[in-house]
Amino acid sequence: MLHSTSLLPHNNRFVFSFRSKPSFFHSHSLSFSKFLSLPSSSQSSCCHVSRISTETLEVSPPPPPDFNFRREIARLADLRDRLSACSTLNEKLRVIDADSRVKRFFRSRRGLAGVLASLQLSSDQLFLLKCVVAAGQEHVLCLGETESLESSVATSAVKSALYTLADMIENMDSFNGNGGAGFGMALGDHEIAELNNLLEILAEIERFYDCIGGIVGYQITVLELLVQKLFEMQNISWAHQRHDVKECQILGINAPNGLNLSEDTEYASQAALWGIEGLPDLGEIYPLGGSADRLGLVDPNTGECLPAAMLPYCGRTLLEGLIRDLQAREFLYFKLYGKQCITPVAIMTSSAKNNHKHVTSLCERLSWFGRGRSTFQFFEQPLVPVVGAEEGQWLVTKPFSPLSKPGGHGVIWKLAHDKGIFTWFYCQGRKGATVRQVSNVVAATDLTLLALAGIGLRQGKKLGFASCKRILGATEGVNVLMEKKSLDGNWEYGVSCIEYTEFDKFGITTGPLAPKGLQTEFPANTNILYIDLPSAELVGSSKSETSLPGMVLNTRKPIVYTDQFGRRHSVSGGRLECTMQNIADNYSNSYSSRCYNDVEDKLDTYIVYNERRRVTSSAKKKRRHGDKSLHQTPDGALLDILRNAHDLLSQCDIRLPEIEANENYVDSGPPFLILLHPALGPLWEVTKQKVALFIMLFFSSYSSIVVIFAFVCVSLKLWKFD
Repeated sequence: MLHSTSLLPHNNRFVFSFRSKPSFFHSHSLSFSKFLSLPSSSQSSCCHVSRISTETLEVSPPPPPDFNFRREIARLADLRDRLSACSTLNEKLRVIDADSRVKRFFRSRRGLAGVLASLQLSSDQLFLLKCVVAAGQEHVLCLGETESLESSVATSAVKSALYTLADMIENMDSFNGNGGAGFGMALGDHEIAELNNLLEILAEIERFYDCIGGIVGYQITVLELLVQKLFEMQNISWAHQRHDVKECQILGINAPNGLNLSEDTEYASQAALWGIEGLPDLGEIYPLGGSADRLGLVDPNTGECLPAAMLPYCGRTLLEGLIRDLQAREFLYFKLYGKQCITPVAIMTSSAKNNHKHVTSLCERLSWFGRGRSTFQFFEQPLVPVVGAEEGQWLVTKPFSPLSKPGGHGVIWKLAHDKGIFTWFYCQGRKGATVRQVSNVVAATDLTLLALAGIGLRQGKKLGFASCKRILGATEGVNVLMEKKSLDGNWEYGVSCIEYTEFDKFGITTGPLAPKGLQTEFPANTNILYIDLPSAELVGSSKSETSLPGMVLNTRKPIVYTDQFGRRHSVSGGRLECTMQNIADNYSNSYSSRCYNDVEDKLDTYIVYNERRRVTSSAKKKRRHGDKSLHQTPDGALLDILRNAHDLLSQCDIRLPEIEANENYVDSGPPFLILLHPALGPLWEVTKQKVALFIMLFFSSYSSIVVIFAFVCVSLKLWKFD
C-alpha cells in the first residue's frame, strides 16, 4: 500500500490555494503590469517546495506583447455571450455582423458578398466563416501566400496580403461587372473542395464545442491558456484553477492509498474473480483517435501515414492485440460458468491519418474478429485547429486548410453522449466499462484489468485508476488525492490526475524528474480506467465546460508542418486538448469535517497498484537511429512482455535468463522470445496450472506419441476460440 506523501514540513501537507472561478481579465483585478509571484524562498528545487502563495505582488513586468490578450479575450467573451443569448440563426448573423472585426473585414471587400453568393453558401456556412473572422483568423480564408507564424510580425504580413487580395478582388469585380462572379470563377475545383472541407471542420467545431461557445469559445479558451503559459514562462506560480466544478480552495495534494495487487494477493484474487463474474455487465472502450505522430508509422507500400492501431506487433496489429486480450477474459468466463459472453466494444476514431478508415477496414478484413459487426460501435472525434503560441493564430498549410489534429482523448465522454454510445451500452445490459489505450501492450497482464473492474462493479464506484510507480524520464501524469474546501465549509476529496504538462502550474516540480523528487512520490497515471457508464454520461451530457475535462494547451513540443510552397516550418504551438482521466474532477465526495486517514475507502473514485511492467509499457514512439533509449518504443515494450513471461514461468520452475536493463539490448536482441497465448490465462494462477499439466503429461508419458496427442488435445480445447 502506498501511504500519503509528506510534502511539507508543516502538518505533512503539500498546501496551496486555488481560488475558484477567477476573473482572469477584469481590468480591476488583473493587468499585465501585475503578476502572481512566489516568495524567493519558495522558488527552490522540486525537492524543497514548501508553499505556493496566491498573493498578488508587484513585480517587474515583462516587455509588453505586441498582441493584447486581455483586450482580445474581453472582445470575444462579449461576442460569445451575445451569441449564446440568440435563439435563431438570423439573430446570430445580426450579432456576428455587428462585430467590429467582421465589419472591418467585409467593409474592405465590397465584392466579397458577391463571391460568397456565387458559391451558393448557406446561411449556416456564412455564419461559420464570419465566426472565423471574428475570432481573428481571417488569414485562413487567404488565397495568397500563407506565411509562417514564427514571428510576431507574421500576422500583419498575412493581413497585408489579405488587403492586397481584396484590392485584386474589387478590380476583378469592376472588370467583370458581375458583382464577384469573376472571383468565384477563379476558384478551381481543388480550392472549392478545400473550402468545403474547411466548412465541415468548422461545423463540427461549432457543434461539438457548443458547451464553451463554439468557434469563438474555442479561441477564447486557447487565449486564456496561452496567458497561463505566459505566467509559467516567467517562473511565476499560476495559482488559479480555471475549470473547477465548484467554488473551492485546493488545500492539499497527496499520494493516494489503494489496493496493491502484488502485495495483498488474496484480496487481489477475490477482486479479479469479481471482475470475471461481472463480465456480462462490462463494456470495453478504446480511444484510438490520436494522431500518434511520435510513432512515425508509415505504410511501406503506399508511403501513407498510419495510426498507432495499425502498428504490426508480435505478428498482429496493436488493435488485434487488444481484442485478443479481451477474448481471453471472455474464454475464461466461459470455462468457469459455461456461458458465452461477448463484450460490446466502442472505439473512438478520428480522421487524422485516415484513422477511421484504417481501423474500420481492419475490422472488416478480419471479419470483425469473429464477434459480429453488431458488437462494435465507432464514433469519430472532431479535429481542431493547431495554434501558434505567440498570438493564438491558427497555423495554415494552404488556403482554406488550417493545420488540424484530434482534440485529445478527453472529448470521449461528451462525444459518446452526442453519438449515442451510452445508450448503445445500456441496450446490451452494460453498467460499466474498462478503458484502455492501444499503445499499452501489457495492460491485460495477470489480474490488473479484472481486479480494477471487479472492485468498481462490486463496490459501486464511479471511476477507478490502474496505477504503478513512476520511473525516471517518464512523460506521464500522476494520480493524486485532491483535498478541497468549498465555500459552504465542506471538505471535498477525490482521486484525480495531473498531466505532466501541468506540473509547473501545480508547483509539483521545477526541473527534470529526480530520483528523490516530488514527482516520484506520486504514482503514474496510465490511462487504464474503470468507468461507471451512467456517471460518465451525466458528465458528458452536462452542456457545460465540465463535459470537456482537463482542458490543456501543450506548447512544449514544436509543431512541424509544410506550407503550400513546400517550405518546412517549425513553430511553438499546440491545440486545445482534453484529458479523459480528469473526468475524476467531477466525482469528489463532500464531508462536513476534515478527513485525515484512509479517506480513499469512502470515495467514489479509487486506485489499484501493480508492478509497473504488469500495468503499463507503451509502444508509442519510434526508435531513432543511434538512440540508446528504448523507453516507450516497441522494442522496449517487447522487453517488458518478456520480463513478464520470465516472472510467470519462473513460478512454474522453468529456468530462463534474466532480462536485464534496456540499454543492454540496444545493439543486440533479448536472450529469448516467448509469446504466451492469452488463452493460457489471462490470470497467472490459471496459467501455472496449465503449464504444470503440460509438464506432468510430458514426464508421465511412455512415448512421444502419447505426449503429442495429449498436448494437441489440450491445445485444441484452449485455442478453439481463436
